[in-house]
Amino acid sequence: MTDVTHTLHLTVQHPRPDLVIVTVAGDVDVHTAPSLRSGALEIIQHGHSGLALDLAQVGFCDSAGLSAIIGIWHAAQEASGSLSLAAVPDRLMRMLTLTGIDTLLPV
Repeated sequence: MTDVTHTLHLTVQHPRPDLVIVTVAGDVDVHTAPSLRSGALEIIQHGHSGLALDLAQVGFCDSAGLSAIIGIWHAAQEASGSLSLAAVPDRLMRMLTLTGIDTLLPV
């Protein structure tokens, strides 16, 4: 059983002018997904439309978290940018595969 902590930390790195990496640590659920979405949308609104989410430290992700990722992807596309996912945990990868989102986003 997974212990859900409702805690989320975002770390932002700018390794190149055209890329921002957001390291997501914690649980992405109904309580924390709005923080992920707003943090990523703020980055996109500041002109950084090449975004990668490093999900290696995500312990849990529910449908609200999945919805936040899809919303971020739509916002990046609207800004003529992109979203990619890195180091996706197995449990989340299964969710992405089951929903077909893995065919839309580079993982």
